[in-house]
Amino acid sequence: MIAALRSWLTAILATAVLLSVAEKLIPEGSVRKIASMTGGLLLLTVLVRPITSLRPDSFSLDMEDYSRAVQERQAELQAENENALSELIAERTAAYISDKAASLGINCRAEVTTAAGEDGVPRPDRVELSCGKSAALSAYIAEELGIPEERQVFHGDG
Repeated sequence: MIAALRSWLTAILATAVLLSVAEKLIPEGSVRKIASMTGGLLLLTVLVRPITSLRPDSFSLDMEDYSRAVQERQAELQAENENALSELIAERTAAYISDKAASLGINCRAEVTTAAGEDGVPRPDRVELSCGKSAALSAYIAEELGIPEERQVFHGDG
């Protein structure tokens, strides 16, 4: 790119110098006017030469690449959004279970795992509890959160 610019500027400078010398050598009169006009056209040709060498197809936008990039970015953002929503649901459900356990007099920490439901929205799927087995808490989790007893894991003294 720099070499092409240097070449173009050198051509302009060389043309301007040659036209100046030619104008000084040509005697006054109509021949000088014609030579001056011809020299101006020659200089104009040298100036616009890079523009005429451009190919219009080099400026075409490849919309397929842009469309593909946009679709990929949308998929990435959708995945990030789903992960964030899943983490939020798991975190809030775990806090809800811990609060319910505390209201039942059980000191318990819950860890919830989510899975996508039929509609694609993440739902609480499995829970691990750091306390002994509690029938009341287990029943509450099954009824209120829809996590069946077989996906409830109690770790601790029973």
